[in-house]
Amino acid sequence: AGTLVPLMCLLYVLASLFILLVNITEIPGAIATIISGAFVPKAVEGGIIGVIIQGFQRSAFSNEAGVGSAAIAHSAAKTDEPIREGLVALLEPFIDTIVVCNMTALVIVITKVYIADEFAALREAKKGAELTSAAFGTVLAWFPILLAIAVFCFAFSTMISWSYYGERCWDYLSGGRGLIIYKILFLVAAFVGSVSNPSSVIDFSDATLISMAFPNILGGYFLSAQVAKDLQNYMGRLSQGEIRPAKWGVGE
Repeated sequence: AGTLVPLMCLLYVLASLFILLVNITEIPGAIATIISGAFVPKAVEGGIIGVIIQGFQRSAFSNEAGVGSAAIAHSAAKTDEPIREGLVALLEPFIDTIVVCNMTALVIVITKVYIADEFAALREAKKGAELTSAAFGTVLAWFPILLAIAVFCFAFSTMISWSYYGERCWDYLSGGRGLIIYKILFLVAAFVGSVSNPSSVIDFSDATLISMAFPNILGGYFLSAQVAKDLQNYMGRLSQGEIRPAKWGVGE
């Protein structure tokens, strides 16, 4: 997953950049459309609060910010500076939400698939992946294939990551006993999820993410003073040259 996700993310970003460059003159208008559409009175009539809530749900699903799952992965890193590892972790929500999601929005708006009549059925059915695929296909016919590969790899790597998170939690709670039971349960859940109604799966995922976020946010609140102290100490040592700046691909 550590190799697959960055590669797929890079391919997706490059494909999106190509579409944006082909339609570069449309970018200012697309940004204006997004901003104006968010703050006009019609947005309030359309249920802006509900859209904001849905936005928070989808962003938590995509970047897991505040859920606490990322800490499980980063705790396995070999480092003498946990603050540095935390700063690296901050890049993940930025790339997931600010870069990838905003590029997707711009591609959809610039290619006009969100208003084109031939894609009305996709909009009404709220099929976001298919609508994004259609947007990619307006520039190059084979771009949807690239998107399908990227989506598959993202989904597969997500399963690998969450299976690891769950395994670490099971190992902690059970003292390392019965890991095979967890693996069987995970495979069963993966199969059930693949044949179930997608909306039901998403609702269940939202509920589990919320159940994880509450204790994690409380823990973050009570430990915030300690984190701030450690961060201040780290930045002070870094500014004084006591810490060697990290290099890409070089372990500490």
